[in-house]
Amino acid sequence: MFNFVLLVLFFVFSIYYVICTKLKNFLSKKKLNSLRGPIPLPVIGSMHLLGQYATPFEGFTALSKIYGDIYAIYLGSVPCVVVNNFSLIKEVLIKKGVQFGGRPDYLRYHRLFGGDRNNSLALCDWSVLQKTRRHIARVYCSPKITSSNYRLLVNVSLSEVDFLVNELRSRSVDDKILVDMKAMVLAACANMFSQYMCSIRFPYTMKSFQHACRYYDEIFWDINQGYAVDFLPWLSPLYSRHMNKLTWWADEIRNFIMEHIVEEHLKTINYEEPPRDFTDALLQNVRTDPLLEWQHIMFELEDFLGGHSAVGNLIMLTLIYLTKHPEVKRKVEEEIHRVTNGERNVSLLDRADMIYTESTISETLRFTSSPIVPHVATEDTDLDGHFIAKGTCVILNNYELNKNAELWTNPLEFQPERFIKDGRVAKPEHFIPFGTGKRTCIGQQLVSGFSFVLLAAIVQHFDFEVTDAKCLNPQAACVALPPDSFPMVLTPKSKYPV
Repeated sequence: MFNFVLLVLFFVFSIYYVICTKLKNFLSKKKLNSLRGPIPLPVIGSMHLLGQYATPFEGFTALSKIYGDIYAIYLGSVPCVVVNNFSLIKEVLIKKGVQFGGRPDYLRYHRLFGGDRNNSLALCDWSVLQKTRRHIARVYCSPKITSSNYRLLVNVSLSEVDFLVNELRSRSVDDKILVDMKAMVLAACANMFSQYMCSIRFPYTMKSFQHACRYYDEIFWDINQGYAVDFLPWLSPLYSRHMNKLTWWADEIRNFIMEHIVEEHLKTINYEEPPRDFTDALLQNVRTDPLLEWQHIMFELEDFLGGHSAVGNLIMLTLIYLTKHPEVKRKVEEEIHRVTNGERNVSLLDRADMIYTESTISETLRFTSSPIVPHVATEDTDLDGHFIAKGTCVILNNYELNKNAELWTNPLEFQPERFIKDGRVAKPEHFIPFGTGKRTCIGQQLVSGFSFVLLAAIVQHFDFEVTDAKCLNPQAACVALPPDSFPMVLTPKSKYPV
């Protein structure tokens, strides 16, 4: 029996030695300096080191103190490189954006997009097709201030603010409103996107609309989480129930969009006239561009409408920090009154005059340190003198960028003033919550614009408090909140409080 145990131990350590040797060879190719990093364990790599922290990004930052600004790490069977230095992050995203234009091949991503993650704009590998799809969207996602699309953004946001405020006020009982605030905010955000991109608005009481908003939020939360199956795909049988839920949520969203948006447009579209909205533009392009197929435009529309989840979660996170920092809330209120004189709602056109409110949203993004979706090397290349093999996953540690004392004064304190300089909003180059380069978030103008108007409306019309103090401690390095996390008590102010 003792000999058998020794034989097993010898066999295990032999395998371990072979794995470590192969990894060492992999990381020292082509006469370039080898990357340092923790020695991986069999099967799980270095995942056990990250398990000691509340979030993986805290673990990546801790390891950077040992191994430097760039280091190698195996997560399960996936070779990864973690980059913590801003100049190197720029090299990945801008200078070598093509070489690092891929995305991780997670099973979850495939489940969300009809079995092929390349149907997604954010989670696909870079290609001519994706460049074409982004080109169609750009005129709607980044409208010039003088354009008709920007005027439409202004009108849509103001109109929906009225709907939201009136709906919330109608629920007042003895001057108090107990409400699932996140669900209401998400519905308002979804209507802003659907009105702007699809020329349609849905009643807050419409069940299928409520369900679609909920499923989008479930998916947004899921994408912002990490799972062992992402790096250990052989665990997929243990995640079958979860994977089936992802597929079901995505299918229900797709059915809703098809029934209530696309089919309605197909009945009325005139292919000889300029597009009425983004949905028309997609339908017209699929008829004329040989690169595009039906699933490409359907998933693109689904992707952009899903941007409302990012807006809704960002607003809720900002409400958390306003609750925790009443002095910040008071300054936002004062700015709102100074600009509107208590006579109207805040408009998108007020952003240039409301630098403190704008900076409060930026500080929320910095404080939450929303992670950048990992990139993947699409060819053999190098980074900072180190060989990076094709297929290596590159993790960009935005958490370290946003909490680094060398880049920020008092980085652990919530201070919107840090984004204000000489009477204007000033965002440092190393502040990249939406990424940068070829794969920067194409919808960031919509996210920042809609979140500004909705946040201002809530602060202007209501005082608010949470019913559960646990809501005031969101997960670090995550711009998402759990779907069921936010009952609030609102106290209505006068219509345009003085």
